[in-house]
Amino acid sequence: MGNQEQTSGKILVYTGNGKGKTTAAFGLAARALGRDKKVVILQFIKSPERTYGEQISLEKLGAEVAQLGIGFTWLKTPEEHRVSLKKAWATAKEKLLSGDYDVVIFDELNNALSIDSFPIDDVLPLADVVDTLKKKPVATHVVITGRDAKPEIKELADLVSIIEEEKHYYQDGVDAIYGIEY
Repeated sequence: MGNQEQTSGKILVYTGNGKGKTTAAFGLAARALGRDKKVVILQFIKSPERTYGEQISLEKLGAEVAQLGIGFTWLKTPEEHRVSLKKAWATAKEKLLSGDYDVVIFDELNNALSIDSFPIDDVLPLADVVDTLKKKPVATHVVITGRDAKPEIKELADLVSIIEEEKHYYQDGVDAIYGIEY
Protein backbone atom coordinates (compact mmCIF):
# COMPACT_ATOMS: atom_id res chain seq x y z
CA MET A 1 0.00 0.00 0.00
CA GLY A 2 1.40 3.39 -0.98
CA ASN A 3 2.60 5.83 1.65
CA GLN A 4 0.31 8.61 0.37
CA GLU A 5 -2.71 6.38 0.92
CA GLN A 6 -1.71 5.95 4.57
CA THR A 7 -1.27 9.66 5.25
CA SER A 8 -4.15 11.05 3.22
CA GLY A 9 -7.29 11.53 5.30
CA LYS A 10 -10.47 10.03 3.91
CA ILE A 11 -14.12 11.05 4.01
CA LEU A 12 -16.34 8.14 5.03
CA VAL A 13 -20.13 8.23 4.90
CA TYR A 14 -22.41 5.78 6.69
CA THR A 15 -25.99 6.28 5.53
CA GLY A 16 -29.19 4.35 4.82
CA ASN A 17 -32.29 3.40 6.78
CA GLY A 18 -30.76 0.55 8.77
CA LYS A 19 -29.50 0.55 12.35
CA GLY A 20 -25.75 0.73 12.79
CA LYS A 21 -24.46 3.94 11.18
CA THR A 22 -23.42 5.58 14.42
CA THR A 23 -22.29 2.23 15.80
CA ALA A 24 -19.97 1.76 12.79
CA ALA A 25 -18.54 5.26 13.22
CA PHE A 26 -17.95 4.73 16.93
CA GLY A 27 -16.29 1.39 16.28
CA LEU A 28 -13.94 3.23 13.94
CA ALA A 29 -13.35 5.79 16.73
CA ALA A 30 -12.45 3.03 19.19
CA ARG A 31 -10.02 1.57 16.65
CA ALA A 32 -8.40 4.99 16.06
CA LEU A 33 -8.11 5.63 19.80
CA GLY A 34 -6.42 2.25 20.16
CA ARG A 35 -3.80 3.53 17.72
CA ASP A 36 -3.28 6.74 19.72
CA LYS A 37 -5.19 8.90 17.23
CA LYS A 38 -6.91 12.04 18.47
CA VAL A 39 -10.67 11.74 17.94
CA VAL A 40 -13.52 14.23 18.25
CA ILE A 41 -17.16 13.20 17.91
CA LEU A 42 -19.75 15.89 17.30
CA GLN A 43 -23.39 14.82 17.46
CA PHE A 44 -25.71 17.15 15.53
CA ILE A 45 -29.10 15.95 16.81
CA LYS A 46 -28.51 14.49 20.28
CA SER A 47 -28.88 16.84 23.22
CA PRO A 48 -26.40 17.38 26.07
CA GLU A 49 -29.38 17.17 28.43
CA ARG A 50 -29.13 13.35 28.26
CA THR A 51 -26.28 10.91 28.66
CA TYR A 52 -25.49 8.23 26.11
CA GLY A 53 -23.61 4.95 26.51
CA GLU A 54 -21.35 5.67 23.55
CA GLN A 55 -20.37 9.03 25.02
CA ILE A 56 -19.46 7.46 28.36
CA SER A 57 -17.32 4.69 26.87
CA LEU A 58 -15.56 6.74 24.21
CA GLU A 59 -14.68 9.51 26.65
CA LYS A 60 -13.12 6.82 28.89
CA LEU A 61 -11.02 5.79 25.89
CA GLY A 62 -9.91 9.39 25.29
CA ALA A 63 -12.28 10.76 22.66
CA GLU A 64 -13.71 14.23 22.89
CA VAL A 65 -17.50 13.88 22.56
CA ALA A 66 -20.05 16.70 22.34
CA GLN A 67 -23.79 16.69 21.79
CA LEU A 68 -24.53 19.85 19.83
CA GLY A 69 -28.22 19.32 19.15
CA ILE A 70 -31.42 19.70 21.10
CA GLY A 71 -33.08 16.37 20.28
CA PHE A 72 -35.63 15.25 17.74
CA THR A 73 -37.08 17.94 15.50
CA TRP A 74 -40.61 17.42 16.85
CA LEU A 75 -39.56 18.06 20.46
CA LYS A 76 -38.59 21.73 20.06
CA THR A 77 -39.60 24.65 17.89
CA PRO A 78 -38.09 25.11 14.43
CA GLU A 79 -36.37 28.29 15.59
CA GLU A 80 -34.76 26.49 18.54
CA HIS A 81 -33.43 23.88 16.13
CA ARG A 82 -32.21 26.52 13.70
CA VAL A 83 -30.24 28.27 16.46
CA SER A 84 -28.82 24.92 17.59
CA LEU A 85 -27.83 23.86 14.06
CA LYS A 86 -26.12 27.17 13.40
CA LYS A 87 -24.03 26.83 16.58
CA ALA A 88 -23.36 23.16 15.87
CA TRP A 89 -22.05 23.87 12.39
CA ALA A 90 -19.81 26.71 13.63
CA THR A 91 -18.32 24.37 16.26
CA ALA A 92 -17.94 21.49 13.80
CA LYS A 93 -16.28 23.65 11.18
CA GLU A 94 -13.85 25.08 13.73
CA LYS A 95 -12.93 21.63 15.08
CA LEU A 96 -12.40 20.15 11.62
CA LEU A 97 -10.31 23.01 10.24
CA SER A 98 -8.20 23.30 13.41
CA GLY A 99 -6.00 20.39 12.37
CA ASP A 100 -6.01 19.20 16.00
CA TYR A 101 -7.68 15.84 15.27
CA ASP A 102 -6.82 12.71 13.33
CA VAL A 103 -10.48 11.64 13.15
CA VAL A 104 -13.51 13.92 13.17
CA ILE A 105 -16.94 12.31 13.36
CA PHE A 106 -20.01 14.31 12.38
CA ASP A 107 -22.71 12.05 13.81
CA GLU A 108 -26.16 12.58 12.28
CA LEU A 109 -24.97 15.44 10.06
CA ASN A 110 -26.80 13.79 7.17
CA ASN A 111 -30.03 13.86 9.21
CA ALA A 112 -29.54 17.54 9.97
CA LEU A 113 -28.85 18.39 6.33
CA SER A 114 -32.02 16.53 5.32
CA ILE A 115 -34.42 18.44 7.55
CA ASP A 116 -37.24 19.66 5.34
CA SER A 117 -39.92 20.57 7.89
CA PHE A 118 -38.37 24.03 8.32
CA PRO A 119 -35.65 25.99 6.48
CA ILE A 120 -32.06 25.20 7.43
CA ASP A 121 -29.91 26.18 4.45
CA ASP A 122 -29.18 29.61 5.91
CA VAL A 123 -27.93 28.12 9.22
CA LEU A 124 -26.44 24.84 7.93
CA PRO A 125 -25.67 25.49 4.26
CA LEU A 126 -24.91 22.36 2.26
CA ALA A 127 -22.56 24.38 0.03
CA ASP A 128 -20.54 25.46 3.08
CA VAL A 129 -20.40 21.89 4.40
CA VAL A 130 -19.08 20.65 1.05
CA ASP A 131 -16.58 23.52 0.80
CA THR A 132 -15.37 22.93 4.36
CA LEU A 133 -14.90 19.21 3.72
CA LYS A 134 -12.81 20.06 0.66
CA LYS A 135 -10.61 22.27 2.87
CA LYS A 136 -10.12 19.73 5.65
CA PRO A 137 -6.55 19.11 6.80
CA VAL A 138 -4.88 16.62 4.46
CA ALA A 139 -4.29 13.90 7.06
CA THR A 140 -7.65 14.21 8.85
CA HIS A 141 -10.25 11.49 8.40
CA VAL A 142 -13.89 12.62 8.51
CA VAL A 143 -16.80 10.29 9.20
CA ILE A 144 -20.34 11.48 8.48
CA THR A 145 -23.35 9.47 9.63
CA GLY A 146 -27.09 9.66 9.25
CA ARG A 147 -29.92 8.78 6.93
CA ASP A 148 -30.51 10.50 3.61
CA ALA A 149 -26.96 11.56 2.74
CA LYS A 150 -27.06 14.31 0.16
CA PRO A 151 -25.69 13.39 -3.30
CA GLU A 152 -23.07 16.14 -2.94
CA ILE A 153 -21.76 14.54 0.26
CA LYS A 154 -21.72 11.05 -1.24
CA GLU A 155 -19.89 12.27 -4.33
CA LEU A 156 -17.20 13.94 -2.22
CA ALA A 157 -16.73 10.86 -0.03
CA ASP A 158 -13.99 8.28 -0.47
CA LEU A 159 -16.22 5.60 1.05
CA VAL A 160 -20.01 5.36 1.22
CA SER A 161 -21.64 2.49 3.09
CA ILE A 162 -25.39 2.13 2.78
CA ILE A 163 -26.79 0.39 5.83
CA GLU A 164 -30.20 -1.04 5.03
CA GLU A 165 -32.82 -2.48 7.33
CA GLU A 166 -34.10 -5.94 6.62
CA LYS A 167 -35.71 -6.59 9.99
CA HIS A 168 -35.91 -4.59 13.21
CA TYR A 169 -37.53 -5.26 16.58
CA TYR A 170 -39.08 -1.76 16.46
CA GLN A 171 -41.52 -3.32 13.98
CA ASP A 172 -42.68 -5.57 16.84
CA GLY A 173 -43.29 -2.59 19.11
CA VAL A 174 -40.02 -2.84 21.06
CA ASP A 175 -38.76 0.56 22.18
CA ALA A 176 -35.13 1.69 22.18
CA ILE A 177 -33.11 -0.63 24.41
CA TYR A 178 -30.84 0.72 27.14
CA GLY A 179 -27.25 -0.17 26.27
CA ILE A 180 -28.12 -1.00 22.66
CA GLU A 181 -29.65 2.19 21.24
CA TYR A 182 -28.51 4.66 23.88
